[in-house]
Amino acid sequence: MFENKTLHRIDRIYSLLLKIGSNLQSLFLFYMRVIWGHQFFITGLAKFTHIDVVSQFFSNLHISHPIFIAYLMAFVETLGGLCLFFGFASRLVAIPLIIAMVSALSLAHSDIFFQFRFLFEPMLLVREAPYPFLLTALLVFIFGPGRISIDAWIKRWASRQPKY
Repeated sequence: MFENKTLHRIDRIYSLLLKIGSNLQSLFLFYMRVIWGHQFFITGLAKFTHIDVVSQFFSNLHISHPIFIAYLMAFVETLGGLCLFFGFASRLVAIPLIIAMVSALSLAHSDIFFQFRFLFEPMLLVREAPYPFLLTALLVFIFGPGRISIDAWIKRWASRQPKY
């Protein structure tokens, strides 16, 4: 490959690092899905159990139909959290979770967004509770659930089925 032995060694080390990183990708996605899927599920259940408090909070934010929206957010977070946890329909369920978290950030923390303060002071955004949820949903939407998921199992199973 390379005539220079040093370049050849560097190439081999770099190839090894790429292989290790590629193999760790699925473990990282699995970790993020399980941790934050569980957290989505827990926060969704908490919204269901305290629906009156959540709807009152939404009402204070001047959101129309606060009771409906509270139930909708509780449902999206609970079901979405379960799906993320198991890696089932992950990219599909990431879409409503992304919408919910962007809405939460832009409505409940509007001063950060409408003055574009997050561009100059990114820690303002990072400190907000919906931010890691949003990052995880974006991560799963962009990269998929990884090899350790029901989605991957279904894909492997479907690829072994006879083609007609």
